[in-house]
Amino acid sequence: MPIARIDLIAGYDAPAKARLGEALTSAIRSVIDCPPELVTVVIRDVPAQNYFRGGAARQPGPVLPDGEAVVRDYLVAMEARDLDRARAHLAPGFAMTFPGGVAMHSLEELVAWAAPRYRFVRKTYERFDAMGALVYCFGTLAGEWPDGTAFEGIRFIDRFELAGGRILRQDVWNDMGEIRAGAGG
Repeated sequence: MPIARIDLIAGYDAPAKARLGEALTSAIRSVIDCPPELVTVVIRDVPAQNYFRGGAARQPGPVLPDGEAVVRDYLVAMEARDLDRARAHLAPGFAMTFPGGVAMHSLEELVAWAAPRYRFVRKTYERFDAMGALVYCFGTLAGEWPDGTAFEGIRFIDRFELAGGRILRQDVWNDMGEIRAGAGG
C-alpha cells in the first residue's frame, strides 16, 4: 500500500508532525481506496545546516494553528458575545454569508442583523470535519425568538475557510427561516 516520505528541516515539534502525518494520510486516502492503517507516512528531519533552497540555508517555517481548534474557539467566543476574542480569529478581508444570501464583513453587522431575528442562539455540535484550510461543523440550534418563545433542534451547517490560520470566510446554512415561518414567527 502507499508509502509517503517527506523531508522537513529539523525543528518541528511532535504535535505538528502528527498533524502533518494525519493530513498526508487523509490526502492519500482521497485518491487511493485503502483503510488508514495501510497508509505509511515517514517524516525525516534534515538538520538545518544540511538544508538549502536557492543556494541559501533555510529555517523551519511557522506551524499554523489547528483549523478545527481555531473555529471552535471562534464559535465559543461568538456565543459568549466576546467579539474581541472572536475578531482575533478573523483574517483580513473576512466575509460571511448567512441564509438568504445576507453578506456581512464584521461581527458588529452580524450582531445587528441577528437582533430582530432571535434573542439568543446556542449551538450543539454533532461533528466537525476539517480538511486542510476548510472546516465544516454540523449540529442544531436552540435559543429564543424575539417574543421569548424557546426553539430547539434547528439543523445548521457552517463552512469556514481559513487563510494563514485565521478565518477568511464563513458560510452558514440552517433551517431557521423554515421553522420560524412554520411557527408563525
